[in-house]
Amino acid sequence: MLRATYFDHNATAPVTAEVADAIAGAIALPGNASSVHTAGRQARQLVEQAREHIALLIGASPAQIVFTSGGTEANNLVLRGTECDHILASAVEHDSVLVAADNIEQMPVDGDGVINLAALAAKLAEMDGQALVSVMLANNETGVIQPVAEISRLAKEHGALVHTDAIQALGKVKVDWTELAVDFMSLSAHKIGGPQGAGVLVVNEAVPLQSLIKGGGQERSRRAGTENVPGIVGFGAAANLAAENIDKANEIKILRDHLESKIKSMAPDAVVFGERVDRLPNTICLSMPNVSSETQVMKFDLTGIMVSAGSACSSGRVQASHVLKAMGVGEEVASTAIRVSLGDSNTKEEVDYFVSQWREIYVRANSENFKGAA
Repeated sequence: MLRATYFDHNATAPVTAEVADAIAGAIALPGNASSVHTAGRQARQLVEQAREHIALLIGASPAQIVFTSGGTEANNLVLRGTECDHILASAVEHDSVLVAADNIEQMPVDGDGVINLAALAAKLAEMDGQALVSVMLANNETGVIQPVAEISRLAKEHGALVHTDAIQALGKVKVDWTELAVDFMSLSAHKIGGPQGAGVLVVNEAVPLQSLIKGGGQERSRRAGTENVPGIVGFGAAANLAAENIDKANEIKILRDHLESKIKSMAPDAVVFGERVDRLPNTICLSMPNVSSETQVMKFDLTGIMVSAGSACSSGRVQASHVLKAMGVGEEVASTAIRVSLGDSNTKEEVDYFVSQWREIYVRANSENFKGAA
């Protein structure tokens, strides 16, 4: 039987036993969190406990936590709910940001995928009306970390609001609401070992936000609809574990660096995108010359290794990543990139197994250029 090696944690991190138990307990409760009877109050208590756990993880107030159906809804809520005249987003944002509104202008990034602050400042200086700047804290494909605190300072100088999609960063690096000084922050449960279908928008309560979903007064009238109590409880449990496990990031980084070193030693023509700047400790966006992304994903899957060709939300499309394109990567190279994203359950043995399988695929396609063994 093939060993199962899961290297796609940026798509979805596995749910832990503790989180699964918390969800099961919440599912067993019959109450609606908006009901005033005993069962309803029990459900409400669980929702508010989860709100507190998530707020504690990022250093915010529980009152700032708005539960949503996921990160995509959180991004849409802020980009469409603030009713700003202008929205400036980095060109490497997730599609749930880039296509969320009609008045979005994309800001360029450099070859490492970091936003061009000079271009952002110039654009803000020439704008009239209210602007919103949306820049993710860490890229889901390359892991590149953006200077969000610096972006916030720059934006505030021009009276602009700031939103950060911190979905990939949460649980992997420190995420501090106060230090980042943003007005809105999107989070998602399933990226930190919680359930799919649960997200959060953290809000600056002084900034007006229009609800996109009407029909009830839930979430302080910011998001109508019966709360997904099991999903919210799972998010809260995952947030508790993330706070406890953040110190494991360095161990994961050691595995990431080991993997990169092995690949580059035998294939100098392979490219690790964003390697010159700060990245998430678990994320590698890596090219394999002369082998398409889709072919790699399929071949690795046949050996029991699960990786992705970029974002899970778009990896089914036969096209190069818009993130790599924005970084100036040519189509030929971009079409050979895959994303390897590690988690705290991965081992050096699994990394070495991946490297051995990567080598076999690479050698078959590049026998003349092969330089050595892993």
